[in-house]
Order: sequence, then C-alpha cells, then structure tokens
Amino acid sequence: MNIDDLTSHMGAWLGGQGPHANVVISSRIRLARNVAQRPFLSTASPAQRRDIYESLSNEVARLYPINTSLFIDVDKASPLDRQLLVERHLISHHHAVSEGSRGVSVSHDESAALMINEEDHLRVQVLSEGLQLEALWTKINAIDDKLSDRIPFAFDKQLGYLTVCPTNVGTGIRVSVMMHLPALKWTKEIERVERATRDMRLAVRGQYGEGTDVVGDLYQISNQTTLGTSEEEIVEVFNNKIIPRIVEYEYAARETLIKHSLEQFEDKVWRAFGLLSNARCISTQETQTLLSPLRMAIHMDRFSVIDIQTLNDIFLQTQSAHLQKRAGTTMNGSERAIARASYIRQKLS
Repeated sequence: MNIDDLTSHMGAWLGGQGPHANVVISSRIRLARNVAQRPFLSTASPAQRRDIYESLSNEVARLYPINTSLFIDVDKASPLDRQLLVERHLISHHHAVSEGSRGVSVSHDESAALMINEEDHLRVQVLSEGLQLEALWTKINAIDDKLSDRIPFAFDKQLGYLTVCPTNVGTGIRVSVMMHLPALKWTKEIERVERATRDMRLAVRGQYGEGTDVVGDLYQISNQTTLGTSEEEIVEVFNNKIIPRIVEYEYAARETLIKHSLEQFEDKVWRAFGLLSNARCISTQETQTLLSPLRMAIHMDRFSVIDIQTLNDIFLQTQSAHLQKRAGTTMNGSERAIARASYIRQKLS
C-alpha cells in the first residue's frame, strides 16, 4: 500500500452508511498523548523532536505492521501528498504545514491514524461512517492500552494526561461528529443550534476543524474540555443525547421545508444538478455548496438521478489534491477548475 492507492477508493468515514447516516456523515475520536520525561514539542529542539519521532515510529510499527498499514514521513512528503492526507481526514492541517520530524501511520482501511509529532507527541484517531461513537471508543481504547503497555505517557494523578494545549489536559479525548445540516441552515434555525452547543461548551467548526469555514452545510461538532469528565461519559452524552437531538432538529426542519417550501426546495435541487451537470469550470467550494441540496434530496427520497455513493465520490475526488494525484501532474487553479467540472460531468452523465 502506498499513498497513491488512497485515491482509488473511498475513506472509511465516507461510506454513506451507519446510524443516522442521513444527517451524520462521520464520527471521530482522537486521543492526545505525550511521552513522559520528554519535552513538549513547543520546547523541543530539532534533535529532540527527531528522537521522539524515531522512538514512536518504532512503537507504532509494532501496532500496525507495514503489511497492514501505510506509514508516511510527513516531513519528507510533498505538499500535494500532505494535502491529500488532509482531504481524507487522516492528518490535521496543522500537521501538514508544520515543520520538523513528524509522520503518520494509517491503517489499511483508513479507519485509524496515528499522528507522530503533531501538536502533541502522539495523536491517535479512529473514524467511521454515521454515528458510531461507542464502537469507536472501544476500538481506540484498545489501541491506547496497547500503546500504554510499551510507552510511558506523561500522566499526573490529579490532572490526568498532560498535553500541550490546556483544553486537552485530563482524558486527552476529542470527540467529533461531522453533520450535514442544510435544512436548519435554510430555515435559519442553525444559529439557535450553534448557540445551544456553545452554551454546552461544544465547538462548532467547518469540516476540517479549527480555523475552517462551514462549506456545503457540513458542521463538525466536538467537545472543548476533557478535564473532570470520564471518556465514557463524554462519548455517552455525545452518542445518545447531543447528536441525536440535533438529528431530530434537522429532520423536523426538512419536514418543514417539504410542507411549506416544496417548490423552492425542488427548484434549488434541480438548479444545483443542472449547474453541476453542465459547468465547464467550477471551484471546490461551489461544488460542495451545490452537492449539499442534492445530498439532502437523495436522503429524503426526492432525487433518484444519482445515489449517495456517486455523490460522495464526487465530493471526495474533486478536491484539489485528489484531482492532481489522479491526473499525475500539478495544476494551477484554472486547470483544476476545468478538470473538476469534467470529472463531475462524467460522473453525472
């Protein structure tokens, strides 16, 4: 398995199935860990950073042997390969643009990724389609136990796991759910949802996390604090209370659209399909914006021209790095816009 193979299939998080898949695109759990008796990366010298990288790479390789995973030296990877990993949600934007020794190990099905020297020494994440946080917690807890058997993590009896960012101190867990909420946006109820989540000390961001805008009505909702609450409690509240409640709000908003704005809704869907089917130049942002009403209509059984797998393929493969990797060459913005439009027309024809 090599990095070029990634463009030949869908990531584990974008299969279009799983509980509440009509609204919940994917679930993710991430753990932040640091090695005891080693400096945080914010104060580590290049030599110390390299030493941490090499020791953790060896331990990660024991967990995911080369025949069942893909290991990438992110520092040596090309900018295009780094961007590809970001687009597939296998590394963070921070990990891609940072400097110094760092890497990532990706499981063969892309359902797990272990980032070395991101913000902390080690960031372990697991992903799935739909709302499956409890299953993800079981999986990542098993990975963490195996790593803890071999790596002495920085831990304080009172504070818990020690991390670079104070908001991660404690359990070090970050639970994130990517949700498609177009009806709440249409009915202008999304602002109330955002206020409610912030009151609950949750973060609401774009699909690529911190510092990214919401595009295509995709919202990433995650916890902001990890101290004072157990991992199981955080996962249980997200999986069984917070996210199902937002799903209910979105379903209600979709019913309101059908009841009171059916013609406008259908017009928006078919206009989007018409633009996507005929455009000769189109940006990533416009593509994802136009795919949003189609995604909602497919899940509401009100648009059968394409299925959700085709839509997800377009969503993923028309991103900048995916386009260029498939073409085998770098492109400027105009060239990518032309190639993107051509790919979409081919998939929709």
